[in-house]
Amino acid sequence: MMFGAKEGVLKNGTRVTLRPMVKDDEEALYNFFQIIPDDLLIFIRHNVKDRRVIHDWAERINYARALPMLALVGDEIVGDVTLHRVPYGWKRHIGRVRVVITPEYQGQGLATLMLNEMVGLSHELALEKLWAEVPLDSVAAIRACRNSGFGCKAVIEGMVKDARDQNIDILIMTCDISAYFDRRWELRRHLA
Repeated sequence: MMFGAKEGVLKNGTRVTLRPMVKDDEEALYNFFQIIPDDLLIFIRHNVKDRRVIHDWAERINYARALPMLALVGDEIVGDVTLHRVPYGWKRHIGRVRVVITPEYQGQGLATLMLNEMVGLSHELALEKLWAEVPLDSVAAIRACRNSGFGCKAVIEGMVKDARDQNIDILIMTCDISAYFDRRWELRRHLA
């Protein structure tokens, strides 16, 4: 494991714990996905409301391929961010991220907190860029990505289908990890 548990505080003062998923999180992760509305899960490539899918994830955790990090309030999972990597080929320096937050904890800075942690981990893993695909109409998701060093790179019109089978536009956002860390270091140095 790359790190142990870390603490964070949301805008409303709620304390959250961030840590990598472990096998014993299977039931809690299944329960987490059950309360997420379908339209917030459409971008996930698996049916996460199927218990067998979550069981398979828990049994086959491979942090080198997919690093799932959970946000917990007490024992309840309230957020999940996953870093997906490929070991070979022309995208071996790029990590792909996806974030899911329970509706109750949206708008509290949790997505930004989790994405910032992934940017830091990606730096440790020597990745150069992070990639996120965001629905163009998801203002909160775009804001969370921007707050974590992501910039807008392209809009692809009508590329994907939403939960109602309607074509929607997606925004491609990327984070240049070394530039992000350079900016943060400079800001800290000037504030000290």
